[in-house]
Amino acid sequence: MPRISDSKILIVATHGFEQSELEVPRDQLRDRGASVHVVSLDGETIKGWDGDDWGHTVPVDGGISDVNPGDYDALVLPGGQINPDILRVNDKVMTAVNAFFDQGKTIAAICHAPWILVEAGILKGRQATSYKSIATDVKNAGAHWVDQTVVADNGIVTSRNPGDLDAFVSKIVEEIEEGKHERKAA
Repeated sequence: MPRISDSKILIVATHGFEQSELEVPRDQLRDRGASVHVVSLDGETIKGWDGDDWGHTVPVDGGISDVNPGDYDALVLPGGQINPDILRVNDKVMTAVNAFFDQGKTIAAICHAPWILVEAGILKGRQATSYKSIATDVKNAGAHWVDQTVVADNGIVTSRNPGDLDAFVSKIVEEIEEGKHERKAA
């Protein structure tokens, strides 16, 4: 089983990501020794959303077209309202999410990012959580929605909001260190 210090983690985001939901996992996972790469849709720097206004920019390591899911142990999807709504209609993002799923790798989504998992069709029959305003979307995708800090269902990790970030990151580490997850199609 892989140790977090030996793992390689991908964060996919675009403009309008919730600032803390990208930076806290990125920084905490790096602090634990993981190699963490952030990619955007076009390989250009992205700007976050912080509170009720635009936040600051985050440099990226490349674009989604440069990603080979086979090179990574986990995928992290930050929330915010804007970011996941844009990502879930991008074919390259959806292809990557499904590749991580098919390869049994850890996929983690927080806040509104479970929208991306809904679009990928990978939540049916699974337990999940999300920001409360998209709970109905998650339920309509066939998931059993629960109001918990963090939920892991066979390597798919979901959390509700920035207040859950420490538990979210801890669960990502736990799921990565469990190794690949044997999954049946959702």
